[in-house]
Amino acid sequence: MAEVAPGAGGNLKRPGGRDLVAGLSVAGLLLPEAVAYATIAGLPPGRSIYAAVAGCFVYAIIGRSRFAVVSATSSSAAILSAMLATFPGDAATKSALATLAIAIAGLVFLAAWALRLGILTGFIARPVLRGFAFGLAVSIILHQLPSITGVPVKADDIFEFIAGLVKSIPHWNPAGLIAAALSLAVLFGTRRWPLFPAAFAVVIAGASLSLALDLPQYGLKETGALSLTLEWPHWPILGWPDLSRLVQLTLPLVLILFAESWGTMRALALRHGDPIVPDRELAALGFSNIAAAIVQGMPVGAGFSAGNANESAGAESRWSSLIAACALAVLVVVAAGLIAHLPEAVLAAIVISALAHALDPSPLIRLWKIDRDQWIALAAASGVLVFGVVNGMLLAVAFSVAALMSRLALPQIARLGRLPGTHDFADITRHPEAEVPSHVGIWRPSEALFFANAERTLATIAAQAEADPAIRVVVLSLEETLNLDSTALEAIQETDRRIAASGRTLLLARARDPVRDILTAAGAIALVQRAYYSVEDTADAARKIITEAQTHAP
Repeated sequence: MAEVAPGAGGNLKRPGGRDLVAGLSVAGLLLPEAVAYATIAGLPPGRSIYAAVAGCFVYAIIGRSRFAVVSATSSSAAILSAMLATFPGDAATKSALATLAIAIAGLVFLAAWALRLGILTGFIARPVLRGFAFGLAVSIILHQLPSITGVPVKADDIFEFIAGLVKSIPHWNPAGLIAAALSLAVLFGTRRWPLFPAAFAVVIAGASLSLALDLPQYGLKETGALSLTLEWPHWPILGWPDLSRLVQLTLPLVLILFAESWGTMRALALRHGDPIVPDRELAALGFSNIAAAIVQGMPVGAGFSAGNANESAGAESRWSSLIAACALAVLVVVAAGLIAHLPEAVLAAIVISALAHALDPSPLIRLWKIDRDQWIALAAASGVLVFGVVNGMLLAVAFSVAALMSRLALPQIARLGRLPGTHDFADITRHPEAEVPSHVGIWRPSEALFFANAERTLATIAAQAEADPAIRVVVLSLEETLNLDSTALEAIQETDRRIAASGRTLLLARARDPVRDILTAAGAIALVQRAYYSVEDTADAARKIITEAQTHAP
């Protein structure tokens, strides 16, 4: 078992020197990311900064990942922006709606923790998440280009947006293109030095040059002053339909926050042998989002870029997250006036740099190479681009569930034969050398029998057996079926009667004790007597039945 590093789980220990270095490095990334993600959400940058400070503090107390940095994320900011766009009202109303949505997200996380729903973390397929992340990154990056070119583009869909962007090429501002290109050169060129806070350096350099050279005179728009004043939220008057819609739209926000956070935490934990528990992380994210709502921040989760920066900087415990929060607060107080002069083109370049990792096509290309789930990933990516972030997320979840249900409801049915010289039985279509017992048909469904597939699967097996007059004994291998629901139970009994009516005998192979128990409780004692623990024993029993039938034949 891998050694668990100090502070990787349990209570916080005394911070180490690496925690200090990591915390300062992460703070240098959090500041520009906070400004950038608030811009994506259409909210004041101060909200994202407050959220990062609150999220880091609360997670360090409750969470267990030593690398996780809980702050605003690009995907949650995009979903929040799409949510707020569906509600009418002024900036104050949408700000209050954002606070309410964050509080609801926190409560949903806590409810999931109370119900111990961490087990559901695996129900969203990785190809869906990869496709969604790819599509989301493309969408966000494309929408940063008007800030770089200096030409606003209004469109209702991605195709109209791209067309408008192309049409505006003659009016692009060269100064914005140069500023963004130089910023990206620094951001990508310094990635070989993980301890260097490149994003922070670009922010300070960009703001300083804008102030010294009066860059707005060249058409470079500045981000403006950071609003750091906490105000009592103006709660909108919502009817039940609006409140219900807000809750419904918050569920995709919760899903993407946890999917992104758990993916980051789990990947980093596995890399270092650190223990983390899904239910514990649900509680940590729940309280972190409640804290973010209290300070009127933004939705928070463990983002990929900040978590990996924390790891690269050598974090030893969750103290690095606390140090990052404190350093971020100090940076904002000291440098708020300077950051107000940051050109939007530079900020857009920072957003593009932060999302560049999601544009790596290798995980998607790998799906095509292994010929598995590539269409699901492609559909998830296309859904985000064509239908928007929220609808795209819902579509991605639907694809994930549909893929699961398709596999379970339409299992493959293999006919088995004995491999020569062994006691093993395998699919005869994949192993032509397998020997099929005379007058015996052995079938194995690739999935467990349950209400969604039992009738169709067993009817297919019965039909295949009836199509071969030579078959006298039908063997159903329940290798994948650990238990039976009432529908599967009745389907097996009906199949037994159907096969008996055709003059054949049904035997059950690999029938586990829970299956036998439910058959006994249902009164199917005769079928239990024809149930065996192995395919080998079932095949021997089938041969005996055939031999006896031939012996007593006239």
